[in-house]
Amino acid sequence: MMMTTPGDSQPQPSFWQDLKSAIKGTEADYTQIPLGRAIFLLAVPMILELVMESTFAIVDIYFVGKLGASAVSVVGLTETYLYLLYSVAMGLATAVTAIVARRVGEKKAKDAGAVAVQSIFIALIASLPFAVGGIFFPKELLGLMGADQWGIENGYRYTQWMLGGNVIVVLLFLLNAVFRGAGDAAIAMRVLWIANGVNILLDPLLIFGWGPFPALGIEGAAIATNIGRGVGVIIQLWLLFKGGKHIRATMSQLYWDGKTMLAILRTSAGGIGQMIVSMTSWIFLMRILAGVGSEAVAGATIALRVMMFTMMPAWGLSNAAATLVGQNLGAGHPERAESAVWKIGLYNMIFLVAVSFFYFFYNDSLMQIFTGDDRVITIGAEWLRILSYSFFVYGWWMVSVQAFNGAGDTRTPTLINLVFFWLIQIPLSYFLAIYLDLEHSGVFWGVFVSETSVGLFTLWLFKKGRWKTVRV
Repeated sequence: MMMTTPGDSQPQPSFWQDLKSAIKGTEADYTQIPLGRAIFLLAVPMILELVMESTFAIVDIYFVGKLGASAVSVVGLTETYLYLLYSVAMGLATAVTAIVARRVGEKKAKDAGAVAVQSIFIALIASLPFAVGGIFFPKELLGLMGADQWGIENGYRYTQWMLGGNVIVVLLFLLNAVFRGAGDAAIAMRVLWIANGVNILLDPLLIFGWGPFPALGIEGAAIATNIGRGVGVIIQLWLLFKGGKHIRATMSQLYWDGKTMLAILRTSAGGIGQMIVSMTSWIFLMRILAGVGSEAVAGATIALRVMMFTMMPAWGLSNAAATLVGQNLGAGHPERAESAVWKIGLYNMIFLVAVSFFYFFYNDSLMQIFTGDDRVITIGAEWLRILSYSFFVYGWWMVSVQAFNGAGDTRTPTLINLVFFWLIQIPLSYFLAIYLDLEHSGVFWGVFVSETSVGLFTLWLFKKGRWKTVRV
């Protein structure tokens, strides 16, 4: 018997009307309208948001790639530290999305605004240790990760800027998480489009010194990033206090609220944990690759950017799942929440199978867009080909993890990541790369085995349904 969900009997607008609403933003209640329409209205702006973010990553590495393999290596090694920062920011963002979505689903708009304000205070505190390390110890941090001499002497300013200005990145993450959780995904999309548009415009100007601008090399890429994303944060704050279609913060809420902050931190503990586990796993993998050589790091870094670009529509769909799960659990519709996950998982799988086709057949061509170094091309192309074997499962893993996070059950993905990334991925990659002397190939196959396994296991746990009983 077919399950009826809220809003199924209402007439649906045309595709073009929904597309226009998705891009402009809508006041629709995602717990009441037909589920397919809810997925569409949320997923379109989330996909466009992340496509722009990944477009920046691709353009950025394209310009930096013109400076040589060592410059690309500096970006990759700096990002290993940024991944620690991202793990904190994304863990907090996971909690913020879940709590805001739950409050909006419960029709508690004022409480949702309070969560947004407290997330700003948390961002300022979380960014401080990374800023201190980046400003005062950039050379030491690069040396610790195995950077070559050119990278340490000529690339440390990139690290200094990226870590020193990290508060901008944290605020961008958290405030967009607020808008997504509330259902204002169109606002999050527009903010990233503007921020990364400025970034892309400034990249060649500051890296190569076009026109009246000085040629700053790799440092110019970091300055462009800070300026572009800083513009985005200013817009976010203005829109948050002006009021979106589903959430608004007020100046009267600008005070330290220990109770709300504790709720965010309690929920985010698991989210931060799961991200730290996965990100630190990547740091260990990059350290193994650095031992192989700067070409291995450069190849992996470019391949990762290509992967980020092609996977962003899938991440956008997954983010829609988190919002729909949180809001529908808040509104008392757990079966509708589960149905949303299965539908989005199917869409994700179909999309990523199509992506895997290009990874398998055109891996060399994709790498050649960004570098002319034959060794770097060979290494990156190999990873793209290996990745193509796992994408059938990867799409389901992304959505099921976001279902747990959207429900506020961040502890379960943390434990899963701990086992599959720390206890399987790192030792296996090290064994294959070092003991079996497979070098970079060993790392890539270690990632394939661990991430395929974690995807299947997470989906099995999701089917058990305990996430429906979580309270935040």
